[in-house]
Amino acid sequence: MNIDIICTGKLKEKYWQDAAAEYSKRLSRFCKLSVIELPESRLAGNAGPAEERQVIESESRAVLKKLEALPQSFVIALAVKGKSLSSEQLAEKIEELGLAGTSRIVFVIGGSLGLSEELLRACDMRLSFSAMTFPHQLMRVILLEQIYRAFKINANESYHK
Repeated sequence: MNIDIICTGKLKEKYWQDAAAEYSKRLSRFCKLSVIELPESRLAGNAGPAEERQVIESESRAVLKKLEALPQSFVIALAVKGKSLSSEQLAEKIEELGLAGTSRIVFVIGGSLGLSEELLRACDMRLSFSAMTFPHQLMRVILLEQIYRAFKINANESYHK
């Protein structure tokens, strides 16, 4: 199974980098992981709604362009208004996709302003980790941990509880 994470922005702090590297290492025995970092658009502190929409559209177009290079993928956007799954349900979804012949799952993490409606419509699923908003750097680490947990659940290995 190939797992790609397309994310807007880089992990700036070493502790986020270290956490992501640890889960990436752990995942290497279960899947081929690729993290694709896209540049974050700069926004002035006094930017209005029009400028914010422009940033969302620009960042989302960059994601859509990357998705074009990953055909026949099942694309999951992380979105506050997405479907909430338990860890077991995420594991089940990953297993179902694999059994159905899907060899690539792409997770999309937007920038601080979120994803455009066009990009959300292009995705196969919207996944919510919470009704709360998290910094996208933290969200990447949480996502990596949950993907790792899903593979451990599906392998019937201890870790989950």
